[in-house]
Amino acid sequence: MARKHAHDSHADMASLLLRLSVGPMLVAHGYNKVAGAGGLEGTTKWFDSLGLKPGWLHARLAAGTEIGSGVLLTVGAYSPLPSAAVIGLMTTAAATDHKGKGFFVFKGGWEYTAIISSAAVAIATLGPGRFSVDRLRGRQRRGLGWGLAAAAFGAANAGALLATAYRPEPPAPAPSSSSSSSSSSSESVAGNGADAPDSDSEGAPASNL
Repeated sequence: MARKHAHDSHADMASLLLRLSVGPMLVAHGYNKVAGAGGLEGTTKWFDSLGLKPGWLHARLAAGTEIGSGVLLTVGAYSPLPSAAVIGLMTTAAATDHKGKGFFVFKGGWEYTAIISSAAVAIATLGPGRFSVDRLRGRQRRGLGWGLAAAAFGAANAGALLATAYRPEPPAPAPSSSSSSSSSSSESVAGNGADAPDSDSEGAPASNL
């Protein structure tokens, strides 16, 4: 009995540390989407550029979900729903903003989204613990089943959102060989002095003045 109590205490502390690491970070990200340098208008343009249409709606959904799930994770309420929301956010981000950029986050890859998703699964598996609102409410959901359920629910929601709202712009067509040849010819003529820039009295190009 004493050994089980010690194990539960360690799990409760691990859950608390994870919640206090991930929750406030998500709140900060959501707040930045609303009150950052570009505000919601800038966030809307960013979502439009990603291909998530309409951008104004997804800007508000993402900010609200980050702030809401971050607060619930921090205080340990309604587990495992906040974890599922985080997994949905990260799955969507990996499939849009981080798509095709490799693993490392400093190259724009999906490293960050994978780590946060894994932390969310761990929180759902550990449960909110005794330092939580759920404990005060007498609702403790924990175990691998809840962690897997959060992962599945979050990924399914992301898939539904992408299927209905992800409309990226098609890539720009590559320049034709004839255009390249024409461009090379023009550069050759310019290089021979046919269209040399205007000069000042000392022979220096006017653009350098």
